[in-house]
Amino acid sequence: MREVNDIDFGMAVRSSGVTLVDFGATWCPPCRALEPVIEQLATEYGERVEIVKVDTDESPETTSAYGVMSNPTVILFNDGQPVEKLVGLRPIDVYRTALARYL
Repeated sequence: MREVNDIDFGMAVRSSGVTLVDFGATWCPPCRALEPVIEQLATEYGERVEIVKVDTDESPETTSAYGVMSNPTVILFNDGQPVEKLVGLRPIDVYRTALARYL
């Protein structure tokens, strides 16, 4: 999982395939609780899914552009287009189910 910001976000989202973007902030307890879930997904899916993290405080343009109003928010992109938005901390199986729709 790599961290991106307003400057390099566009290059981080795969133009083909699936990208999971974790929008959150360092001060957010649910965001910290989501970190091991995202790390587990990165291990499970390996190179099949690009996983990136955006700090909402440091990347206000990207946060606003994708309508992120709450931390954490996970947005799935398929072929460079946003296809699903999951707001709040969810069980790992919710993310697995969403990813399965696009793999």
